Amino acid sequence: MAGEQYIWGTGRRKTSIARVRLKKGNGKILVNDKDLDSYFPIDRERGMVRIPLKTTKTLEGFDVLANVKGGGMSGQAGAIALGIARALSKSDKTFVDSLREGGFLTRDSRMKERKKYGQKGARKSFQWTKR
Repeated sequence: MAGEQYIWGTGRRKTSIARVRLKKGNGKILVNDKDLDSYFPIDRERGMVRIPLKTTKTLEGFDVLANVKGGGMSGQAGAIALGIARALSKSDKTFVDSLREGGFLTRDSRMKERKKYGQKGARKSFQWTKR
């Protein structure tokens, strides 16, 4: 354990934060100490996590260890994907162009809009009566 070299990447999406470690291996992906298939039951989210590795053709080259907290399944998958992409770009500078072209290094900044004071929600206000 002491001699292992990890490449770190941090990903964020909505309210999820993922800390991702990459190391040379055979393609094993662990999310919060669980296998990827058992942590994400939906194929779309599993594909979202794997797509930066597929783009750089390193699906079998790295083991991925991700710790993620906050948000829901979709946000967590997006955060892990960004963390993997950032770690891959650190590992080999030739991956940056393909990852940037696919849009995997761009942080998706869409978040929930906050509730405003004097209103019912972010956009919805209380019913207005003239008389």
